[in-house]
Amino acid sequence: MASTVSSLPHGFGSDIPPGPYLLSTAGDLYQSWRLYADTQEAFTQPLIPSIIKGGAYSPLPATVPGIASPGIAVPSRLYYVKTSDKPLAGVRTGIKDIYDISGVRTSDGNRAFYSLYPPRNTTALVVQRLIDAGAILVGKMKTSQFANGEVATADWVDYHEPFNPRGDGYQDTSSSSAGAGSGIGSYPWLDLALGSDTGGSIRGPSQVQGIYGNRPTHGIVPLTGAMPLAPELDTAGFLDPAIWTATAKAAYEGLQFYDKYPKTLRTIGFPTPETVATDSTVAQANRILLAFLVKLEAFLGTNATALNYTALWDQTKPDPNLPSLSILLNRTYPTTITKEQTKNVRNPFYADYGAVHDGRLPFVDPVPLVDSIVDTRAR
Repeated sequence: MASTVSSLPHGFGSDIPPGPYLLSTAGDLYQSWRLYADTQEAFTQPLIPSIIKGGAYSPLPATVPGIASPGIAVPSRLYYVKTSDKPLAGVRTGIKDIYDISGVRTSDGNRAFYSLYPPRNTTALVVQRLIDAGAILVGKMKTSQFANGEVATADWVDYHEPFNPRGDGYQDTSSSSAGAGSGIGSYPWLDLALGSDTGGSIRGPSQVQGIYGNRPTHGIVPLTGAMPLAPELDTAGFLDPAIWTATAKAAYEGLQFYDKYPKTLRTIGFPTPETVATDSTVAQANRILLAFLVKLEAFLGTNATALNYTALWDQTKPDPNLPSLSILLNRTYPTTITKEQTKNVRNPFYADYGAVHDGRLPFVDPVPLVDSIVDTRAR
């Protein structure tokens, strides 16, 4: 069981928290941090607090036995006690690698981007709020390139897609918060992951890896220090099994919390007893969904009603000449993210890279590259 050591934080005096320690021959006391193997390849970089610059972090150059298995260092939970000021004390947290962390490079899922820019001097606002609430950052986690939608494995070129712990272990992790979904779904030693959601980048990985995650209200936390996909749609959200409320209170502004369960329950695209076949794999899955819905209805003391967005749009759209909802959204979303990311990320990145590489362009994975070409042709 490999371990790393961290010096005891200043200010404890004689009030030393419980937990495992190492005592040097000089009389110095050190915390012991355990190294866990990233067997699912969910992380881009393990992190530890910097011993040079306060408030900053450093990549941890540690490996443990295994193929492509960096060691993620985590402290004992015994060191920390949650308080009203530190509601996330000791919460082991992974950060999607589109958020800046002081002292660490940001990759956005692209090797050329990672190599081009120096370590950041500041930390993204939402990440800093987690730190201020006591969270322990243990690493940056993989994202599909520039947070675009990528599918394993042809789209993932610069970095290998993380592995999904469900099923046979080789199912797609969805994107773009793929590392966050894989890590939370796989590792009991990881408590929380910060992801982002523009068009499903938290909801997709959460769904396929059987974990809890959500897209919050847009604008509920400023995304200062985060790579944009489309600022009009970008949000910062969490993937975790049990501590969403405490995390949301620490990170979000003006969020209303409730102490009662809702009585309105709507389903979208759910099977019904009439549509479930009797002898197929899909039917088996549908029966599981229906059994879950029955239990949820009983728990809430209500009955679910089906919601058909397409029919609702057709009935309420302001202009009868507008296209169907699917056509409208399938045009609006890709056009928005392409134009916004081209302006905010691609153009400055290409210019900076070309300035130091004789005008050459960096390698970009197929999906964001195609989006970029489409935008160039549209102009």
